[in-house]
Amino acid sequence: MEIELNNIFEHIADDINEEIFDVLLKRNNIKIERIISNGQASPETGWYDQVQNEWVIVLSGEAIVDFENTQFSLKEGDYLNIPAHTKHKVSWTHPSRQTTWLAIFY
Repeated sequence: MEIELNNIFEHIADDINEEIFDVLLKRNNIKIERIISNGQASPETGWYDQVQNEWVIVLSGEAIVDFENTQFSLKEGDYLNIPAHTKHKVSWTHPSRQTTWLAIFY
């Protein structure tokens, strides 16, 4: 395995029409993903119901994540640990500023 230096905030398009999902690392039971949002939200119908736990942090921007019985407003530095099969969705991300997430699925 080669060692590479990368930067989480580089290689991001200035104008994005869709959310961007970049897998940064994937091994047996772990996946690390960079997600870039710019006003996008989860589809109106349905919830994420993942088989893995997800730890997610907002590195830049803002977002709102809904759960069945509660809602969290996230700003830079805020993070959540979402247990497997906990239904959730992103109801809002900042429309005029990119939101950069780091998600770790384990």
